[in-house]
Amino acid sequence: MYDRYSSRLYALCCRYIKDKMEAEDVWITAFTKILNKIDQYTGEGNFEGWMRKIVVNESLSYLRKHKNMYLETDIEAADYEPDYQNLEAHLEAEDLMKIIEALPAGYRIVFNLYAIDGYSHKEIAEQLNISENTSKSQLSRARVALQKSLQEAEQDLLYKQKGYEPNR
Repeated sequence: MYDRYSSRLYALCCRYIKDKMEAEDVWITAFTKILNKIDQYTGEGNFEGWMRKIVVNESLSYLRKHKNMYLETDIEAADYEPDYQNLEAHLEAEDLMKIIEALPAGYRIVFNLYAIDGYSHKEIAEQLNISENTSKSQLSRARVALQKSLQEAEQDLLYKQKGYEPNR
């Protein structure tokens, strides 16, 4: 089981916790919980999904305990939906993950929970002890920041394709 799932679940930890050593500690704790709770898995739903939930919960618990979640206060959630169409087509997955990792902690956590792990704003609000509007606001701000970073990355890519060095 460890060999089959460890790399994916560790990568999940790393999406929430930037420091790789801390992420590894959280992963080990989460894996221990998975082993201790294996008898609680009822067979309903995806086994990996069940494990992912434990890893996400453990990561969030760690962040709460170490106060590494900086969520901005509730401000009206913007309905801005950036257009990502061509941007990610030219970027490698690793580049996208670096851009996501560079987001402020609050934005990154909400973005990961919502866009990558599929949690609803209600579930995020409950997990992080924030309002649904704060979750929506953080997601909106994350999207705006990602759009800006993706545009900069696209511009850098175009410069490099033309043989120029970006000005950054």
